[in-house]
Parts: sequence; structure tokens; C-alpha cells
Amino acid sequence: MHIHILGICGTFMGGLAVLARQLGHEVSGSDQNVYPPMSDQLEQQGITLMEGYRAENLANKPDLVIIGNALSRGNPEVEAVLNQGLHYVSGPQWLAEHVLQDKWVLGVAGTHGKTTTTSMLAWILEHQGINAGFLIGGIPLNFGISARLGEGAFFVLEADEYDSAFFDKRSKFVHYRPRTAILNNLEFDHADIFPDLAAIKKQFHHLVRTIPSEGLIISPASDENINDVLTMGCWTKTVNTSINADAAWNAKLHKADGSHFSVMLNNIEQGVVLWSLTGEHNVYNALSAIAAAHHVGVSPSDAISALGQFKNVKRRMEVIAKINQVTLYDDFAHHPTAIQTTLDGLRKQVGVERIIAIVEPRSNTMRLGTHTDTLAQSFNNADLAIIYQPSNLNWDLTQLTQQVDNIEIYSSIDDIIARLQREAPLGGHFVMMSNGSFAGLYQRLQAALLG
Repeated sequence: MHIHILGICGTFMGGLAVLARQLGHEVSGSDQNVYPPMSDQLEQQGITLMEGYRAENLANKPDLVIIGNALSRGNPEVEAVLNQGLHYVSGPQWLAEHVLQDKWVLGVAGTHGKTTTTSMLAWILEHQGINAGFLIGGIPLNFGISARLGEGAFFVLEADEYDSAFFDKRSKFVHYRPRTAILNNLEFDHADIFPDLAAIKKQFHHLVRTIPSEGLIISPASDENINDVLTMGCWTKTVNTSINADAAWNAKLHKADGSHFSVMLNNIEQGVVLWSLTGEHNVYNALSAIAAAHHVGVSPSDAISALGQFKNVKRRMEVIAKINQVTLYDDFAHHPTAIQTTLDGLRKQVGVERIIAIVEPRSNTMRLGTHTDTLAQSFNNADLAIIYQPSNLNWDLTQLTQQVDNIEIYSSIDDIIARLQREAPLGGHFVMMSNGSFAGLYQRLQAALLG
């Protein structure tokens, strides 16, 4: 079968392409923005990429078109699919029908940490010799690929609350029917499709309604929004996580930056995690992954051993260069809370060393200015925050400078590079935060600093 995917360079759709290829299908796809790391992964898999959306991309009359949720009516290739009467489906529906059937799905949902936690869980199972399938919204460095069919009963899946397609406005995760479900956290996000937090809670409750009574739900004890969701109705056993508290799964921090902690189950120590990751958010991610693995038969001590060899995900505080006294990081942070927790972990790790955050507000929620009140405060642990304001941003970022004094706004990538070149002699940690290509800043800044 020839499957053509619209929006193929998105992290989810790119993973679907890999799975379809592994199932033996001929796969092609188109996207408006084709850039690494997903474009590299797809080309390595022998998948044909077409840049731009055009009716001509469908000239070969594919047997099936999978349409990504970023596309809508008016897109020329979508219109061609409809006008030509081609068979089409959403990505989540195709995944549920062709990959997840008869699988024990371990789904990881939440506003933050889905990709990292899914990667941790997949790696724990791999470390134990369990060749689970997985689909991850990024490329985990332990695997070097974002998706695989795997063998056996288990499939580990990043379960996103975003909508499925222009013709299916249900959240993606409603299709997946996990038996083991991690609910990492819940905040307002995706302002382009959800009017308020209550609407997101409703979708999470739809997910909860699909989880078997013999399954398991894992969530932080302190997340009131998730607790609200569960009070709407829950028919499944639940277990909580905490840090320095009294949940069933609890972490006792030995270092404030989260790089060293003991894992407790019902107040009995199971082992010690010592790793390169930082931040309390990653401690919570680890506890959830350990608890989920335990649900399918992996001992906590074995899971802890696996996490000692965990290499995280590309673009999650990934060190991409060390030039003289400057360390450059690539981070996917897309929400003020993600920015705050990431910088907090780094601050606790590096002490008084200089931290500069360089941010492209590219997610739909950030572009709409929904988090204006919290964004400025998310940079409290940075000595300097440089924010890029492209010409097509829908709100004026300069209002952030009225709230705190460590933020500078730039409308030119060249000006950002020049500013960072002036800061470089002081050394420190330059954290570039974007869920896109940041107009090539990663490569251009390295070249400038090597000068």
C-alpha cells in the first residue's frame, strides 16, 4: 500500500511514517517546513519528502492519505484529497487501528514531560530485554529513532491532548485506550483549540474513561488539576508520586538539582538514581516511568539501573557545543512552566555561573500571548533572557520588559547573535529554547562564536 502523510515532519506524524514503513508500506509525505532532526530520520528510512503542499504531490494517487492536525481546509493538498475522493484518515485513528490493536499500551499524557517520560519508559523496558514498540515525540538518544513496531505485547506511546485532525476534534489520546496511563501534569495549553482549562480537563476525563478497571493511572499527588479530572469519575486503580513527601512512589532528593535521589515505594528504599539530568520535573518523570514499568513486571531496582544509562532526548537540554567558556544547549521548552523548571534545574546544577535563555515563542499558545503574565516570571533563574520577536508574532513582547529587568527583545537573529557574542567572553550557559528551527540560530551562533 502507498501511504502519503500530510505534515510528515511533525514529531508525531514522522513517527507514524516510520511505523508505516516498518509495516512494509510505501511511504511518502509533504510538509511546509522540512528540517532536522525529523527530516534526517525520514530520509534514512527511505521515505520520500516533498517540501510544500501542492495538489501535484498526490499525482501518484496514494491508497491512503494520513492528514496531520496542523492542516485545515483551504490547504491546497487537503483540498485535492477531498476533491479527488482519496481515502483519508487521522494519524491517531490509523495508529489505533493498524498498530495498537491487541497491544498493552503504556500511554504518557500531560502538559509537560511526555516525550522525556515516554523515552525513559521505553528505555527501561529495552534495558530489561523487552523489545517494546514505541512512538515518541522526539528522538531519544538511547534509540536514535522516534518510533518502532517492536515485538511482543507492549507499546509505549506519547499520548497528546492536541486534536486529531480538522475533521476529528477529539484529543489524540482518546484513540489509544492505554492500560497503563501516566498523567504527568495538567495546565492550560493549546490555546488555539481549547478555550479554557476546563475544556482540557474534559478531554483528560475522556481519556480516563477509556482506561480499564484492571489498568493503572499514575499521577503526582500534588497536581490539583489532575485530581479534579479524577474526581469527575475514575474506575481504575490510581497511584501517586511525590518528592520529599509521602506518596506511594516518593523521591528523596540528595542533590537539589535532581541529579541524585533515592526512590521509595511505600517508604521502602528501592535504589538510588544518579544521572546527568536535572530538575524536579525530571525526578517526577523518572518516578512515573519506574511506576509504569513496575506495572508490567519490571522491578524498581532494575528500572533504576536503566535510568543510570538514560541519555534523554534530542532537543531536551541537549548540549550541542562547548566553545571556550560557553556551553550551548538546545531545548524544546514551549510553555512558561517548562521554561521555569528547566532553568531552575540548571541553576541548581551550575550555581552562580551565568545563564542566558534565548527563546523563540513559537508554540501556538505562546504565539497567541496567552501566557503573558507568567512568561516573564519564568526567567527568574536566568541572568539574561533574550526573546525573539518575528514580524508575524501576534502580540508585542516588549510588555514583558515592564515586568522584570532581565529580558531583552530582538526582532533580528543577526542582532541576537551579535548580543551573544558580546556576552561570550563572560562564559556561562546559553540555553536556546524553541520547538522549531529558530531560523538557524543553532548553527549560526556556533559559527559566530568559533569566529
